[in-house]
Amino acid sequence: MTTSPEATDLVDQDGGRTKRVLLAKPRGYCAGVDRAVVTVEKALETYGAPIYVRKEIVHNRHVVDTLSERGVIFVDETDEVPEGALVVFSAHGVSPAVHEEAAKRNLRTIDATCPLVTKVHKEVHRFAREDYDILLIGHEGHEEVEGTAGEAPDVVQLVDTAEDVDKVQVRDPSKVVWLSQTTLSVDETMERVDQLKGRFPDLQAPPSDDICYATSNRQHAVKVMAPECDLVIVVGSQNSSNSKRLVEVALQAGASASYLVDFASQIEEAWLDGVTTVGVTSGASVPDVLVMQVLDHLAERGWNQVDEVTTANEKVTFALPRELRKDLDDNPDKPRGVR
Repeated sequence: MTTSPEATDLVDQDGGRTKRVLLAKPRGYCAGVDRAVVTVEKALETYGAPIYVRKEIVHNRHVVDTLSERGVIFVDETDEVPEGALVVFSAHGVSPAVHEEAAKRNLRTIDATCPLVTKVHKEVHRFAREDYDILLIGHEGHEEVEGTAGEAPDVVQLVDTAEDVDKVQVRDPSKVVWLSQTTLSVDETMERVDQLKGRFPDLQAPPSDDICYATSNRQHAVKVMAPECDLVIVVGSQNSSNSKRLVEVALQAGASASYLVDFASQIEEAWLDGVTTVGVTSGASVPDVLVMQVLDHLAERGWNQVDEVTTANEKVTFALPRELRKDLDDNPDKPRGVR
């Protein structure tokens, strides 16, 4: 594999374009997803199966299926967890009401909420205390949005579509702030912000960027390589917001076509007809083994040249949840999962 900050044209001996793959870097697991998955793996090793997880720990079919095979039971709500049992909250975060319900049922909890989502929750608390109306830009029904809005439901209004902008009602136009779901398209978010500013000129921005660094980095990498690509394959699940955004970003940035797949076997042969350059990337909840399987699938069909397009080097890591760290520290000889 060669590394190239920008794609270069490759020519075969016949003077035609050589089949090639542009592989985005960064791609795949972000620090929050890695922390959440390791949390469940360590919990299995420390406490034994079954371990309950509210919602999907991360939005990836392969990860969820693999953990299920090891004894994880995924539930939609905490009332499905036996009283007194252990439940892990997913990386997307939960509202205070969920914590309260878990406490009433005497559940042991491990909160695997991504620290960057927790940061947005704290911003909601701050602006609610200061009596702001909070306009949360995000996708209706997404677990992260439900958790964030639940921090202060009386003052948070969801803004998903352009039509939602017109529906917003605030108490004081001089005390309005926007926050966002962490996994959105940067461009789409700023489009909503501009629309909101048209109605509320004094609209305040969050104290720091709400959109996750990993989401931004993956979108930027796709923007760089997409203009060179006849096709961009994004590895990720349909319920993964950041993965779906990568498909949109690829098309907007100039890729001729782009598709989202969970597995290499889902790549349709017709997609490859007449294609020379294939871009490959993956959402922030995707293990890299799935990307390697896509590369193998393409190599079997003649796409052997792989250029890695590097736009950032990520070094962010997050500590495991304190509830789990305490038990790991108290039982240093207990077997621990190795990823």
